[in-house]
Amino acid sequence: MSTYVYGIIPASHTPLREDLDGIGDPPRPVRVLRQGELAAIVSDAPDQLRPKRRDLLAHQQVLAEAGAGGVVLPMRFGSAAPDDETVTAVLAEHAEHFLERMRALDGAAEYNIKASHDEEAVLRLIMADHDDIRSLAEANREAGGGTQEQKIRLGEMIAAAVQAREATDAELLRQALEPRAEAVSSGPQSTGWLANLSFLVDRDSAEQFLAAVADLRREHSHLELRVNGPLPPYSFVDISASQEAEGGSAEVFGAAAAQPNG
Repeated sequence: MSTYVYGIIPASHTPLREDLDGIGDPPRPVRVLRQGELAAIVSDAPDQLRPKRRDLLAHQQVLAEAGAGGVVLPMRFGSAAPDDETVTAVLAEHAEHFLERMRALDGAAEYNIKASHDEEAVLRLIMADHDDIRSLAEANREAGGGTQEQKIRLGEMIAAAVQAREATDAELLRQALEPRAEAVSSGPQSTGWLANLSFLVDRDSAEQFLAAVADLRREHSHLELRVNGPLPPYSFVDISASQEAEGGSAEVFGAAAAQPNG
């Protein structure tokens, strides 16, 4: 049976609860594999693993339990190895790299922020800021809506202005919050978001970081900000060294990139 990997912790980490359940139906018991100064949080992997809600939540709960007791390098959902020996081999081979990442991430958490526009508020801003768009809109209105060509032209101008505003506001978000964080990571872009940013924040500074987010909301009411955190630092687990491993070793942590933040 293959081994499912939740994350990496120091071997001296506070012990996890003995009754902690992991993924699977029925849930697989969580255990710890130690190798030198490191340890991996693992369980047996189901024969067929799919991203079902129960398993996603179980993965997150295991990491939350580990994070409450000290630093943890979280793995993405679905990370697995052929067996326990492969996991401990990776820990031994890349011990220096993993220990360095733990030192860098100790005491920090990830806050993911996705930003979008309040469409009506942004349209008002565009009309106020762009004389040409406002003039064409008024001319169309006075002409009973304008010709089809004029309507298309107005739509194209508004779309271009919205796109430019999205880029401006994405940079505004980064510049406003980056000084409050230890590091910033850009997440994958998707429809509906003008920015998807993850911030590595010292837990002692979390209150100030969230206050800065609140200031942004208050000062830029056309921005809609969705905050998810504190999270394990998925987006800041640099696994470039571990990807140099061959065969099964690479397979273990090959999925340990940024965890999707729903």
